[in-house]
Amino acid sequence: MYSTFLIALREGLEAALIIGILVAYLVKSNQRKALPALWTGVGVALVASFAFGAFLSFTSTQLSEAGEQMFAGTTSLVAVILVTYMVFWMKRVARGLKTELHGKVDYAMPLGKIALISASFFAVAREGLETALFVYSNFKTVSDNSSPAIGLTLGLALAVALGIAIYRQSLKINLGKFFMVTGTALIVIAGGVLSYAVHEFQEFGALPGEDSYVWNWVSADPTITALLSGTIGISTKISWLQLVIWAAYLTITLRAYLAPKKAVPATL
Repeated sequence: MYSTFLIALREGLEAALIIGILVAYLVKSNQRKALPALWTGVGVALVASFAFGAFLSFTSTQLSEAGEQMFAGTTSLVAVILVTYMVFWMKRVARGLKTELHGKVDYAMPLGKIALISASFFAVAREGLETALFVYSNFKTVSDNSSPAIGLTLGLALAVALGIAIYRQSLKINLGKFFMVTGTALIVIAGGVLSYAVHEFQEFGALPGEDSYVWNWVSADPTITALLSGTIGISTKISWLQLVIWAAYLTITLRAYLAPKKAVPATL
């Protein structure tokens, strides 16, 4: 529940802020007539994101056991790569995101409604498709599907509420710190998803060491199991290969992500 809540909150707020920036720009530039086209693009992006999530879930149920293992491992690995890239991308472009979005709108407006629909679609779909893939992969790391679904719903609801409040200027938060903290947490969650991907590849036979456990709590308390899988994504049963890859990913990625930006030397 905790991990899906955080994923939905972080990614949902990013999407909400993007939509808010686009809407505010059209309103302030007296182009309200373009709002229906913008909302059409947003709506299509949301439908595409939910459809992608449903496609992943449906596909996994239609495969053989070996096929499902390979599918789950591959999608989890892709999700980790994509989320890691997007976290670093947001850190790099956050300050110039508003200017970039304004530029896309200015470029699309003279080209007509289809161009504006496409611009808003791609701006939101990037977040939506990433969220669908990451949430699907995160769902696979836990055995209970009800609590992650609740976390997902609550996270999206809070993200929408925060987005509306920020747009109306009734709430001010330090977005830089928010995205830094949630980005760190997403990397930790991605580490758990990566560990799960390794496990699936081991079961499939593509990687060795499936039965070489660091620990295997056969009679672990369900509360502990849910807490571990719902936060850091680590199971009460983990192989040495899973642990090594998990620890290496977190060490390297967090060190790079939390490193302070290098000051640009002044030129004479």
